[in-house]
Amino acid sequence: MTHRHTTPAWTLAVGAMLSVQLGSALSLGVMDAIGPAGTAWLRLSIGAVIFIAIARPPLRTLGRNDIPVVLGLGVSTGVQTVAFLAAIQRLPLGTSVAIEFLGPLTVAAIGSHSRRALAWPTLALAGVVLLTEPWHGRVNTIGVTCAALAAIGWAAYILLTQRLGDRFTGLGGLSMTVPVAAATAATVGIPQAAGHITLPVLAATAGLALLLPVLPYALELLALRRMTHLAFGTLMALEPAIGVLLGLLVLHQHPRFAQGIGVALVVLAGAAAQREGQRAGPREPSAPRDAPQAHPHLDLLG
Repeated sequence: MTHRHTTPAWTLAVGAMLSVQLGSALSLGVMDAIGPAGTAWLRLSIGAVIFIAIARPPLRTLGRNDIPVVLGLGVSTGVQTVAFLAAIQRLPLGTSVAIEFLGPLTVAAIGSHSRRALAWPTLALAGVVLLTEPWHGRVNTIGVTCAALAAIGWAAYILLTQRLGDRFTGLGGLSMTVPVAAATAATVGIPQAAGHITLPVLAATAGLALLLPVLPYALELLALRRMTHLAFGTLMALEPAIGVLLGLLVLHQHPRFAQGIGVALVVLAGAAAQREGQRAGPREPSAPRDAPQAHPHLDLLG
């Protein structure tokens, strides 16, 4: 007997994005106590423990050529997480997400066979300019730099996750890469958080780890079982808009009209780049394996 799905797949994808951005917004309180790097380190460490508990690391099936990919993916994830949290400490949430989104947009454009696709990162960059409003002379240079570093980390995440995802399926790969990400964040996170970790901070960070990365990965995995990569990747273009919305509702960050237009340009560029940046399709793994396939960053290119 088959069971019909009562929850539309797109709601799972949107729920994952809401969880990511809500976790980012709520991280600001913890960052006041232990800093962005300390928050990233604790959040990734707790997430690593959870992933190891629910998905055994497939170390026996890990080939020699996979090791640099696993390490590179973990390091890029750690750098991205620290840089993004440092960015939202200095910039509005929606602006940080929009700048970070330039990373996957550029990867999608470069991966496309159409020269026209190169226009989409340019369009998104115009949207980012509207969001940062440099003509007012109050651009936070450090915040923009951190968000740009997060964009580079996100782009590297896409490329490396696709390589690992072509060989593995499931969540086991996350139990290998998230600990590496936590160790990467620890290099700056432990010194920043030392002496400031309390039981309330640990409890709050554990909750944040459920919001990001644990819950989003689970929701994305369920959604991707019922959605095409094209539909999922197009939905992902909504993430900057979701960042602005939660910035408004949770952090009371009110975007101006020009900034609203900027968000719309980034969303439009993301949806267009996704439609023109599809892959021909990954190789089928020779045997069932475990690795991260659930994250939307992977599926921007299909």
